[in-house]
Amino acid sequence: MNLTHLLEDRRTNGKPVRAGLIGAGKFGSMFLSQVPTIPGLEVTVIADLDPERARTACRSVGWDEARIARTRFVTSGQDATDPAAVDVVVEATGNPAAGIAHALAAIDAGTPIVMVNVEADVLAGPLLARKARDKGVVYSMAYGDQPALIAEQVDWARASGFEVVAAGKGTKYLPAYHTVTPDGVWQHYGLTPEEAKTAGMNPQMFNSFLDGTKSALEMAAVANATGLKVPKDGLSFPPCGVDDLANVLKGRETGGQLAEDGMVEVVSSLERDGRPVYRDLRWGVYVVFKAPNDYAAACFKQYGMTTDRSGRYAALYRPYHLIGLELSISVLNAVLNRQPTGATRAWHGDVAAVAKRALKAGEMLDGEGGFTVYGKLIPTERSLAESALPIGLAHGVRLTRDIQAGGIVSQSDVSLDASVPAVRIRREMEAEARTTQGALAA
Repeated sequence: MNLTHLLEDRRTNGKPVRAGLIGAGKFGSMFLSQVPTIPGLEVTVIADLDPERARTACRSVGWDEARIARTRFVTSGQDATDPAAVDVVVEATGNPAAGIAHALAAIDAGTPIVMVNVEADVLAGPLLARKARDKGVVYSMAYGDQPALIAEQVDWARASGFEVVAAGKGTKYLPAYHTVTPDGVWQHYGLTPEEAKTAGMNPQMFNSFLDGTKSALEMAAVANATGLKVPKDGLSFPPCGVDDLANVLKGRETGGQLAEDGMVEVVSSLERDGRPVYRDLRWGVYVVFKAPNDYAAACFKQYGMTTDRSGRYAALYRPYHLIGLELSISVLNAVLNRQPTGATRAWHGDVAAVAKRALKAGEMLDGEGGFTVYGKLIPTERSLAESALPIGLAHGVRLTRDIQAGGIVSQSDVSLDASVPAVRIRREMEAEARTTQGALAA
């Protein structure tokens, strides 16, 4: 990537890379902790609803008072997209509506944007990315987060001449987790509610990882960036350790557990009876690929690759991801190389809101990780056909009819305010997709 040499040139010429950060939460704080040890990178603007909390976050990750004093702290995310003040903006709020607004502001300003906010990217990323490309603006996934790392592995495999059979990540999963609510989340993490509160851990946010919503969002982002297919009725989370990736994650017709080759999937670190999987991939990412010929398959064996029984399917994996500690790779690539570290290309997968229990008309949905719904990964075609309510719009909206447990909530089942910008741009994306479908059918 040559990033350190390019950055040193900027530093010696007195033109450091200037980043704006929107959202000084955990991901943002991890990024801020690395900035002092990356000469030539400066964070010039930090936007947070509570600027004093953001200053405290800077102190907690090791910033000295001089660095804090030369940083501008603001409450408006749009201030962090101003090209006069920043060369690139990082959207790390986790709020889909805010993320869409900030992305549009950055694109309009011509400022490269790194979207930590996978919720916003899945809700409207295909349209946002298209708007960015039309204006020549870099719109990027966030390196360190799993979707960008998976997209990198897929790109490596394809650029090396391999067929990508599957790609994804690991997580801790059991089928019962889909109905877990914030009240019951901590027992599954081995914490007491008091310990979690002392650590400042948000139960609804952590529950979105447990109930499968975050996995669905991340795999939708990967599918939309790479063109890999998504399952017709949600991720299956097969238990699988790293030594079995090439056996399990391929099409059923060749002995695997996927519907077909070329799909995204998440593997569980738990067997269905709760026992730990041997050599699990809970924190990592993987790609399974296929040798294009006998010579390449022979090379797999000669160089010690772990393969499936046929010797033609192999896997590479990364056991860990470092979240915001690696985010500077995206920030620097966007400015120095004018390239994203993974980006949405088309709309292949969506994440629909599914009832965690029987829901009654009049109830208010509470969104990702909450008490009422979780997110399921489905193909875009199904989402459009069923007018599925995306999980990113399932917060603070009221049901107009009953929904059975496990049922997908449709947009006609809730009262959506068409004047809300996030709703408006989502519907714009859906209208474009339906027009494209119609043109292809004709």
